[in-house]
Amino acid sequence: MTRLLIAAMLAALIGAPAQAQTATDAPADNAAAQAAPAADAAGEDDDDDDDAPAAAASTVQHHDFGPSGIMARSNREDLAPMTLSSGKPVAEAEYSLQSGGFYRVKIVSDGTQELALSGGDFFRAVWINEVVINDIEIRPLGVHSIEFDDAGEAEISFIAIMPGRYTLSIPGSSGESQQAVFNIR
Repeated sequence: MTRLLIAAMLAALIGAPAQAQTATDAPADNAAAQAAPAADAAGEDDDDDDDAPAAAASTVQHHDFGPSGIMARSNREDLAPMTLSSGKPVAEAEYSLQSGGFYRVKIVSDGTQELALSGGDFFRAVWINEVVINDIEIRPLGVHSIEFDDAGEAEISFIAIMPGRYTLSIPGSSGESQQAVFNIR
């Protein structure tokens, strides 16, 4: 079941058509067998092999993400920005995300202090599409933290993957307001 879920998510990411999501081949064979008597009753030829693929195709579960797949701009949700500033909270509230959802979040630093956001668990629970800094797009294989030495802005777009509760926090801080909490369901 896990392999089917991963295959479906990868297919959605690259825009490939979804594969049949059946546990065994028996239901597809059963559907083809049921389609054959209906064709006979309609007076169609038994030798026509076009009926079997049509019956098998009816068991495929498709998602309507459009021609660009899951990462289409219309599927993306912009999250409330995070702020890195001395003495101010990082996030206004917890973020509630859906596994498989496409999100974008802006991180803004005012330069009052050299600050970073660290969260290896969060970054392993999502697939990072890109990090944009000063109109430079970076497509990393992995991220552990983002540090701002001066005032600036970074934007991260990602797909939430693993359900759970994750945090991005300022290293060395322990206050509740010094972290952003992401709940992936």
